[in-house]
Amino acid sequence: MPTGFEGLPRIDLRPASTSEHAHSTWRARCSRSAGLDGAADDAARAIVADVRARGDEAIFECVAKFEGRTIAAEDLEVDSQRWRSAGERVAADVREALELAARRVHAFHRTQKFETTGVAKDGWSLHSRAAPLSRVAVYAPGGTAAYPSSVLMAGIPAKVAGVREVILLTPRASDVVLLAATLAGIDRVFEVGGAQAIAAAAFGTATVPRVDKIVGPGNAYVTAAKRQVFGICDIDGIAGPSEILILADASADPELVAADLISQAEHDREACAIVVTHAPDLADAVDAALARQLQDLPRADIAIESLSTHGAAVVVGSLSDMIAAANDYAPEHLELLLATPEPIAAALTSAGAIFVGAWTPEAAGDYTAGPSHVLPTAGAARFGSPVGVWDFMKYTSVLHLDRTALAEQATAITTLARAEGLEGHARAVEWRLKGDDA
Repeated sequence: MPTGFEGLPRIDLRPASTSEHAHSTWRARCSRSAGLDGAADDAARAIVADVRARGDEAIFECVAKFEGRTIAAEDLEVDSQRWRSAGERVAADVREALELAARRVHAFHRTQKFETTGVAKDGWSLHSRAAPLSRVAVYAPGGTAAYPSSVLMAGIPAKVAGVREVILLTPRASDVVLLAATLAGIDRVFEVGGAQAIAAAAFGTATVPRVDKIVGPGNAYVTAAKRQVFGICDIDGIAGPSEILILADASADPELVAADLISQAEHDREACAIVVTHAPDLADAVDAALARQLQDLPRADIAIESLSTHGAAVVVGSLSDMIAAANDYAPEHLELLLATPEPIAAALTSAGAIFVGAWTPEAAGDYTAGPSHVLPTAGAARFGSPVGVWDFMKYTSVLHLDRTALAEQATAITTLARAEGLEGHARAVEWRLKGDDA
């Protein structure tokens, strides 16, 4: 096996062989968090406060400190000519792949448009009025890997929703990221990253406009900053490391299981890659396949640490136990490498995205399938959803009662108001109906 990789940690949850240690280990995996406490949280808090107080000047100092670049206000926004022409400098095959992805992401999200809803009767009407946000920011990281695909997956749903202005925040605006910005319909690009970018977009500075919402993945400092500005603006969620859980039975090809585990493990050292099976021999075969495939993987050191530290082969007693384990873990990505995956998909209630069958790898969802790959992580799939057009919409309740309609509700309104000790509420109704029997 490659140096440092000795197989996936094994968690045996079968009734005949399980132990309290195995159960507690699995419970700990299922109760994971985004890990925002500690140094990243403290550092982000200081940066957010500084940017809020000093605006652009604080950004310039952060860029000098963390990126080694000296910039001024005119350097923050990428010149439109530079990024609009970026496609000419991108290899043709990459450009064509991004164009295909953009078309598919756009086509899928067009199906998510929402309309105003409500009910109207004689004398009254109640409606939820749908409207897009005015301005949002998409964050694109620039660390160990740059993700132009994430620009498409966050920017396109925003534009489909009808957001007036979408800005891109990225610390290093590569040509391929700039091309993705063009394809996504991004309006402006700012070459700034980290917690300082999040703070700038949340509060606004002399150069960076204030936004209504910030979406997109980032490192621990970006994530911590997003949590801290929530309430000043909206965010898509608190993102933890990328993760995959694969349900695999005896029919699964161990080479495919291994390949898909690696596709997540290579993201970063904190990524979580887990296979759950009721076929113990498959777990052994997957370990052997991982050993073979890791030998020539360019990011093998990252993948090995991820698999060894955060990966697992979970052995359970039955197919129903596999389903229960998946729902308990609530993964970002959930693959079904099963003989009959379709009926199992219907029983799964907690996942960011479900990939049904051997011909639907998670990698397709990352790039070209269509639904956004910006998904809830760290168990947030229990209550969260993928980024979609709905993330860029807001809803306003519009109420209209005539005199008769108010009179019909008056007794109930005043009774409830006085039951809550709010006499002014009751009188506000009674003044309107003064002289009526109601």
